[in-house]
Amino acid sequence: MSSLLKGSAAVLVLLASAAVPASAKRQLTLERVFANPDLSGSQPRALKLSPDGKLVTLLKPRTDEKERLDLWAIDSATGAERMLVDSRKTGSGAELSEAEKMQRERDRSIAGSTGIASYDWAPDGKSILVPVDGDLYLASLDGQVTRLTNSPASELNGVVSPKGGFVSFVRDGNLFVQPIGGQERQVTQGASGTVSWGVAEFVAQEEMDRRTGYWWSPDDQLIAVARVDEGPVGIVTRTAIGGEGTKVYQQRYPAAGTPNALVDLYVMRPDGRGQVKVDLGDDSDIYLARVDWSKDGRTLYVQRQSRDQKRLDLLAVDPATGKSRIVLTERAKSWIDLSNNFRPLSDGSVLWWSEKSGHGHLYHVRGGKWAALTSGAWEVRDVVAVDERQGAVYFTGNRETPLEQQLYAASLSGKGALRQLTGDGWWNDAVMDGGATHLVISRSNTDQPKQVYLADSNGKQIRWLSENVLTGDHPYAPYLASHAKTRFGTIKAADGSTLHTRIMTPPLEPGKRYPVFMLHYGGPGAGRVVTNQWGSPIYQYLVDRGWIVFAIDNRGTPERGKAFEDQLYRAMGTVEIDDQLKGVEWLKAQPYVDPKRIATYGWSYGGYLSVKLLEKAPGLFSAAIAGAPVTRWELYDTHYTERYLGKPQDRPSAYPASGAVEDAIRIKDPMLLIHGMSDDNVVFDNATALMARMQSAAIPFEMMVYPGQTHRVGGPGISVHLWRTIEDFLRRNGTAPEEPQPDK
Repeated sequence: MSSLLKGSAAVLVLLASAAVPASAKRQLTLERVFANPDLSGSQPRALKLSPDGKLVTLLKPRTDEKERLDLWAIDSATGAERMLVDSRKTGSGAELSEAEKMQRERDRSIAGSTGIASYDWAPDGKSILVPVDGDLYLASLDGQVTRLTNSPASELNGVVSPKGGFVSFVRDGNLFVQPIGGQERQVTQGASGTVSWGVAEFVAQEEMDRRTGYWWSPDDQLIAVARVDEGPVGIVTRTAIGGEGTKVYQQRYPAAGTPNALVDLYVMRPDGRGQVKVDLGDDSDIYLARVDWSKDGRTLYVQRQSRDQKRLDLLAVDPATGKSRIVLTERAKSWIDLSNNFRPLSDGSVLWWSEKSGHGHLYHVRGGKWAALTSGAWEVRDVVAVDERQGAVYFTGNRETPLEQQLYAASLSGKGALRQLTGDGWWNDAVMDGGATHLVISRSNTDQPKQVYLADSNGKQIRWLSENVLTGDHPYAPYLASHAKTRFGTIKAADGSTLHTRIMTPPLEPGKRYPVFMLHYGGPGAGRVVTNQWGSPIYQYLVDRGWIVFAIDNRGTPERGKAFEDQLYRAMGTVEIDDQLKGVEWLKAQPYVDPKRIATYGWSYGGYLSVKLLEKAPGLFSAAIAGAPVTRWELYDTHYTERYLGKPQDRPSAYPASGAVEDAIRIKDPMLLIHGMSDDNVVFDNATALMARMQSAAIPFEMMVYPGQTHRVGGPGISVHLWRTIEDFLRRNGTAPEEPQPDK
């Protein structure tokens, strides 16, 4: 349920701030939190280096419309910045297809955005492929934009081939290839209502972090293309109730324990001829997890995951015949996490990421022998680049502390010390050019929104690309004086595990007790809320209003080792509830906390925890907000749910105890249920199941639904309404801070 985290307001990271005299403070308003320009200042996305390293490209929100993204370029030598593609001038204004809307929804980083959501450099560095409003454009570096497609249907997954000879895309379920300067050609046939080519199926997009369904060979000679048949998949009737009418979609949704889509893989030439089916094994009920080509294009690598996710095979496929052999196999007693860290190397060996030691680390695998490149009680997160010439691999990880992310370099030989290339006190992300000569590093912490700088391969800063300092005309500068400092701490779980916490408080007056806004996510397989990085100002707004804002990351959350996460295996709704209650216990022991005014809030998995917490501990919370909660795990998708709970048909089944519907009659405290009426991820049936159970037992609750909104409830106007609704609910239930008395 990585998706459950990404789209939710529930897990926006808390902000930091410093306490200063009240007379110097300018407090935030809800309207300003969600207005233009973005309070966090420049927030570039999709950072890339041009093939020659001379330009850094990025998607940047507009100052007058922060949901709209345009393509910009920064000269890496001078720092000069210019817009390359203006989405308002370039786009047709056409409405996106439902398929493209849902692709954006499943990639939570661009959900709700308009304009340009992605782009792809041509390998010669002279042009960039840019999708806008469902069509494809080729932008040159002098600002000229050429339209490549002009059709009523959206072009999905557009890319430039590795050698630059072709542009390819998916339209109406078929793959098209267009020679640069030539005419498009449809290279697959047979797309229908249930069959498509070149598009990732629902669970691949939503849960497996696989965004595409086709892959070019490095020499432009072949394409591996997935054929997806959703015929066996059950249908969920998704009623997109909007303010101006209602649309009904028959969505193929593979709920836990039901059939998945049938996925086959073919290799073909760019004109569609010579199709060869890849041997994925006798069992068709598997997941096509990852597909990669070897450096020389002679081998196709496929990662095949079993339905129960306890086995992962790396297959080497002969593209001429489709025959496959197993290179390596991973097995686990609980489940195997997927990663994007596989890299084929020029000598035929591979770079592999594994949790076989109990922590996620990198291995150089050659001829069946594994050489560990990293080790220890910490996690390697993402491989940034591999420099075979220098024998180095660059990656992010959390060796120093789970609260931060650093960039490191290690030797491919496994010899020599690990080098840390970024400084402590920050959460760092990085991208690198193809020659592994320069890095673009993005960093933030709880006191500083995202900054971007160019560095050499040793991490030494060359120049700022976006310093984004909180001074002068920065949008957040007027509010810096009231910015509350974030304090990190730890609490011990019942089994002795260390749980990390964070807290923000208003200036504390002696003898006064304050209400607590406690937020959580708490689920496995996605990010955490207790990290040292910048996030949404909404929680600073709550502190300004007089709330204490508190969070704790429970057992089961990721990036703390496999044993820490595995405690939720077939046991959702157990240890994470206990650990959140430990957080409440700690709060009640603090002299500045009002124990009768502790509200809890979560979205997605966090919304599920809100419901379970009220069921487990009636009378403990003064109020709870459950946003888009999963209430019956049988309603959620196969890949996420079965990873942790198995199938509902298993005996004994973990589903009854993990559900949140049956025990809803135990709820005694005020609860606000929120759900988008067009949610294609946690479908609305989850809300109606909970509603019906509580209504049948005459248990009162409140609800706010959002017509047309998906799993992400937000956007212009909507975000203010959402948080105004939450504030009003808490105030009416006696949980809000005391209203300031007017001056006499």
